[in-house]
Amino acid sequence: MQAKEILKQLKSLRNPRNVAGMARFGINPRNTLGVSIPTLRRIARQAGKDHRLAQELWASGIHEARILAAIVDVPEQVTEAQMERWVKDFDSWDVCDQVCSNLFDKTAYAHRKAAQWSRRDDEFVKRAGFVLMAALAVHDKSAPDAAFSKFLPLITRGATDERNFVKKAVNWALRQIGKRNAALNRAAIATAREIQRIDSKSARWVAADALRELQGRRMKDAG
Repeated sequence: MQAKEILKQLKSLRNPRNVAGMARFGINPRNTLGVSIPTLRRIARQAGKDHRLAQELWASGIHEARILAAIVDVPEQVTEAQMERWVKDFDSWDVCDQVCSNLFDKTAYAHRKAAQWSRRDDEFVKRAGFVLMAALAVHDKSAPDAAFSKFLPLITRGATDERNFVKKAVNWALRQIGKRNAALNRAAIATAREIQRIDSKSARWVAADALRELQGRRMKDAG
């Protein structure tokens, strides 16, 4: 499938009511068509994996086309420069999350970018760093515990960020790392307790929400 054909198809599926509903959940309505994720995944299956197509879809600036680009792109062909270009274009939490969990976490640069981006100031770049940590904790089955232990001080550092899209990603990263196995569960709980002592409303929320899940019976049993 060609990018022009896909963009025409996406525009034909425009649903203003869906866009309004998405906006209520904090999704940026700019250049958004209101096409559902299941529909995008169906189009992606029809298109197949295609690195060049992904670049063309991303360049369109259309919200759904960018999510689709992350699904059809080929992780082995993604460069570090491409990741830096795309992350600077993030303008909505769902595009950030879809790109990080469908593409960026499968690249050779994922662990490094997670650490680097978590230290950046831009809201969605910083969110991307923590979303990558969460996605890697779920998807990178071969990574050693040490790779995730290195993220815990960065999570502590990020926990004081009061911005909603950042603090929720910080919390997500901490919870996913803590659910990876019993050893990381203990380390994540210790990190959450450290965060809990920080004089910050955001940090207290991150810690309390994470501890509620990480200290649950299922995780206790895993230990």
